[in-house]
Amino acid sequence: MTNNHNLPKLQVCALSKSFRHRREELVVLKDINLDLEANEFVCIVGPSGCGKSTLLNIIAGLIPPSKGHVKVDGEVVLGPGRDRGMVFQNYTLFPWLTIADNIGFGLRLQRLPKGESQKRIAYYLDVIGLSRFANAYPKQLSGGMKQRVAIARALANEPEVLLMDEPFGALDAQTKEELQEFFLGL
Repeated sequence: MTNNHNLPKLQVCALSKSFRHRREELVVLKDINLDLEANEFVCIVGPSGCGKSTLLNIIAGLIPPSKGHVKVDGEVVLGPGRDRGMVFQNYTLFPWLTIADNIGFGLRLQRLPKGESQKRIAYYLDVIGLSRFANAYPKQLSGGMKQRVAIARALANEPEVLLMDEPFGALDAQTKEELQEFFLGL
């Protein structure tokens, strides 16, 4: 569905999430409302354990809310979808795939023509500065390099909404600054 210009790109409506912990209900998020327009760049800030990752996981469709809902382009999020990409705090690479194959994993699921896939993979390998590691495996990379591959994989899928959970934590200062500049230019 194309974005109706009267609707926000992303809506979080009266969203709450609670978990059962022992015999008690632990409320992690309560009545969260948020409207984001296309091309907005938003950071969710708060102390450790306040529910930031939980909110991102709900928006990504990885866990359901207890109450309320999330919409992308007016459509209720019921599970993961190609319209949303996620970069997790931890490295989520497939250890048996090369770096290029990790970046191209979602493209293969989309059944993009091989030539277009290869162009995108090469482009994002260049963006993250790892072109010479295209045929390496995750175990051969540093933590910061693995995180750059995870970022490239999410970007290569060209999602409508990109969710990132502390994506720059494992990066050195120079790489962090370069990727921040890249994201600001999107």
